[in-house]
Amino acid sequence: MRISARADYAVRAVLELAVRQGGDPVKAETVAAAQDIPHKFLEGILGDLRRAGVVESRRGGGGGYRLARDAASITVADVIRAVDGPIVSVRGERPTGLSYTGSAQPLLPLWIALRANVRRILEGVTVADIAADALPDPVKELAAEPAAWENP
Repeated sequence: MRISARADYAVRAVLELAVRQGGDPVKAETVAAAQDIPHKFLEGILGDLRRAGVVESRRGGGGGYRLARDAASITVADVIRAVDGPIVSVRGERPTGLSYTGSAQPLLPLWIALRANVRRILEGVTVADIAADALPDPVKELAAEPAAWENP
């Protein structure tokens, strides 16, 4: 699985809004500067997040962005889907839409299992978890494995 720059920036932007929640809306320029994200690129990302109901925006001098709902109800998967679409795809298709024949038939359950595993992680971590530096134990355990940090 590949995490796009767009998805990485989106998660970082939502996290920045989460840690600033409760005050005035946050300007895109502020988020861009705090997370070192190109401002124009961020504007497009924030538009996608707004259309997906992850963030809301207000125009004007006191305007900016804020989370559309509580950070504890926004998963990393929600953010990635908002900007990149399905989390796991094969040749741009969802695995459930594929079919294989002959010796390639065992690929389909492999792609489905991969998708299930990735979803289990990304749907199990909320923006609030990250903001509180409190990743769920299964995620911490996976990240603590020495092999997880190696590039084969």
